[in-house]
Amino acid sequence: MDNRKPVTTSKMRKMKQDGTPIAFLTAYDYPSAQLAEEAGVDGILIGDSLGNVVLGYDSTIPVSLDDMIHHTKAVTRGAKLPFVVTDMPFLTYHGSVDETLRNVGRVMREGLCKGVKMEGGAEIAHSVQACTSAGVPVMGHIGLTPQSVHQIGGYKVQGKGAKQAQKLLEDARALEQAGAFAIVLELVTEEVARLITSQISIPTIGIGASAGCDGQILVFHDILQYGSEIRPKKFVKPYADIGGVIRKGIGQYVEEVKNRSFPREEHVFKGDLEAMTYLYGGKE
Repeated sequence: MDNRKPVTTSKMRKMKQDGTPIAFLTAYDYPSAQLAEEAGVDGILIGDSLGNVVLGYDSTIPVSLDDMIHHTKAVTRGAKLPFVVTDMPFLTYHGSVDETLRNVGRVMREGLCKGVKMEGGAEIAHSVQACTSAGVPVMGHIGLTPQSVHQIGGYKVQGKGAKQAQKLLEDARALEQAGAFAIVLELVTEEVARLITSQISIPTIGIGASAGCDGQILVFHDILQYGSEIRPKKFVKPYADIGGVIRKGIGQYVEEVKNRSFPREEHVFKGDLEAMTYLYGGKE
């Protein structure tokens, strides 16, 4: 019997205080959410990375609010114990406060997630504060922010220079003051990640940002090598080769269909004597 209790924002803050690492993982559908929960993750993120990983886009930019809600519904049907967070997609939280709250409200009500994630620092603090004041848990995201990849100039490590490091620290503090419950640090140098983690009271969740963060997050498909176009990443450790197993299994199926060794006798259903008499002996 599973005696675990649902993970909350207060539990994650206590985990930071106690020095207990927080394990997040992305998931985009019902079965992956179930498996992640059974494996013991603390949190699940329905990332807008589903655009690249699941929907076949070249970036996260085309992902819509309806896409996020659709996948969030599937994940929340599969996972009840982890803290489930949904990415707010491109330009759904940069307009008026009313528009931001309307979009966030849809994600929370329809997707049944426990919080949302927003990319950006001080420049979106007003949106974060509006949501947290309305009772919505918000996770921040600084460093490499994929929704701004064209503005940044590519997928580059952040925080290498003093100016960048200072900006990242200021952004983290702005998000903390706006009420964020945690902050994702993506592709941030180890030194800056450790500094930010030591300077704020809310958990930092790293992806390519070293063990100096309070927790880690990786993509489901990356750690399991689930897909046909999985590219090696310095910050990812593969834990299984599911893609290889699936490819081999499908290949064997195709081969057996072609050589007529599937289906076998044990896969076939037989009719009763009366049916056989009717079919092959003619009608009475």
